[in-house]
Amino acid sequence: MQSHEKSHSPLSGYVALFFCLMLLFGSVALLVVSKNAFFGFTFLIGLIMVPGFFFVNPNGSRVLVLFGKYIGTVKENGFFWVNPFYYKKKISLRARNFDSERVKVNDSIGNPILISVILVWKVRDTFAAAFEVDDYENFVRVQTDAAVRKLAGSYPYDNFDDAQAEITLRSGLDEVNEHLEREIEERLSIAGIQIQEARIGYLAYAEEIAGAMLRRQQATAIVAARHKIVEGAVSMVEMALDQISQKQLIELDEEKKAAMVSNLMVVLCADKDVAPVVNSGTLHH
Repeated sequence: MQSHEKSHSPLSGYVALFFCLMLLFGSVALLVVSKNAFFGFTFLIGLIMVPGFFFVNPNGSRVLVLFGKYIGTVKENGFFWVNPFYYKKKISLRARNFDSERVKVNDSIGNPILISVILVWKVRDTFAAAFEVDDYENFVRVQTDAAVRKLAGSYPYDNFDDAQAEITLRSGLDEVNEHLEREIEERLSIAGIQIQEARIGYLAYAEEIAGAMLRRQQATAIVAARHKIVEGAVSMVEMALDQISQKQLIELDEEKKAAMVSNLMVVLCADKDVAPVVNSGTLHH
């Protein structure tokens, strides 16, 4: 976007203040001494000069407008004086944080989710911020909300729900945040807004499905844990049988091996501690 912003160099406020005070106090003194009405006119000129004074803080600016005509933007820090009939709109150039509200939207496969975004932005073009949109701060809020809704509908919440998805809102944060930043910057460029950072601040399933999804995730985790436990138990049983055979501690037939495997698997895979049973007889009783 081509910038229409132009810089304006105003008169030093200290020089103008000196002349203004000279007019005000000098006119009063000469009016009292000479009784000449002309000095009343010069006093009026000094009063008219007063609204022309203003100051600009660091990372601040003033947009100057004269009866609807854009004059320029003052970004230099300090104390200045301009035509007192100029309208001086104050626009901050500092970086600002915007934490959006949590909105309920549907992801790409229709699951309702809650999502919010944290945005760091600043004004780049004061002309666009002042004149291209009605209220640039409200414009940032509305367009950010629209960008978040569009982003949420472009990805699934998790590949748990869509196994074919390579990028998800939950796992692909770098790619998703980059997409979000591009989307918001494209929408806000008309207002002269520069995006410094955009990232997802909150992400969760909506309340109506959160419980069901939690149980589903817990079940998946339990199955995965059981799978690992069984793999480890089988390895341990195999190792035990190999060592017994190699060291020739005892001769086990197929029936005894099956019983031993069964007992070891019960012990190793049980959820709770197993109570041992001592066999005081022989191996066959």
